[in-house]
Amino acid sequence: MTSPDRKIIIAIDGHSSCGKSTFARAIAEKTGYLYIDSGAMYRAVTLACMERGLLQGDGVDQGLLAETLGEIRISFRKEPGSSVPQTWMNGVNVEEKIRSIRVASNVSLVSKFSIVRSKLVSLQRAAGKDRGVVMEGRDIGTVVFPDAEIKIFMTAAPEIRAQRRYLELRGKGMEADFAEVQENITERDRLDETRPESPLTRAPDAITLDNSYMTLQQQMDWFCDLLSGMNFSLKCRT
Repeated sequence: MTSPDRKIIIAIDGHSSCGKSTFARAIAEKTGYLYIDSGAMYRAVTLACMERGLLQGDGVDQGLLAETLGEIRISFRKEPGSSVPQTWMNGVNVEEKIRSIRVASNVSLVSKFSIVRSKLVSLQRAAGKDRGVVMEGRDIGTVVFPDAEIKIFMTAAPEIRAQRRYLELRGKGMEADFAEVQENITERDRLDETRPESPLTRAPDAITLDNSYMTLQQQMDWFCDLLSGMNFSLKCRT
């Protein structure tokens, strides 16, 4: 049984564009825990594959994939004046590039390979070895940390997720077509849920959060109420 004073792992899984990153960052700020965006790792690998010409139609050059993975170094750093960690790959800030619709359209294609998932799961486990982390992704509570003390499965209606993603892209000054974004959301759901390696699924002991019609503040109130009812010394900061 977990000691109330022991640092815990908070695992947040769920569908694409349902606000997992925003929610997880807010939890990290409320608890003082370390936030880790596992999805950014997969996006960085996807970007590397695209830049090196490994994508071939609906496939990936698997012969060069292992070599590429061996050369990739991913880290998270906070820029001066920002509280949000940025994604760096091989010494270059790739945060903006990995959030593009082009990368989003290919990330499920790259992440389905066991060699990719094995590499990144290892990195994610190493990042959370001392616990005291909030990690979000697709398989955190089922594969990366099946022993996580708190598991949350997030979802929202597909059309709402598409609208959120569209507004996010436009807000960053990036070109976006709503129909294309909605199609991308639907296809990513299909690929994530049907891939043979670590498919997106709700852990049996996960708590579902449908935030279709919830503000971030309402989601945080929900989380803090959840945390207060558990036998941990960890509490939301006021």
